[in-house]
Amino acid sequence: MKRLEVIANQSVREELIDALETSLPGIQYTLMPIVHGKGGHKEKLGTRTWPETNFLLVSYMEDAEAGKAADAVRAVVRRFPAEGLCAAVSEAEMI
Repeated sequence: MKRLEVIANQSVREELIDALETSLPGIQYTLMPIVHGKGGHKEKLGTRTWPETNFLLVSYMEDAEAGKAADAVRAVVRRFPAEGLCAAVSEAEMI
């Protein structure tokens, strides 16, 4: 089992979800719509000084699906290279 975790600017949320749902029909995920933090590009704290925010998407999937999910995320990164999209796939064990 794999865990996909994606953190990105709000501006690419719909594109990312559409790409994942197209590549993996029936994908299940958890969306945390407002995430604050400081990454490599700039701070996104939802304040007057740093008004932008990110979102976090987490999905658990079978090993065979992880490659399709990674390809979908890479396609969004290629389309929006400056939106601070960061993603990781890691091993997961359902308990």
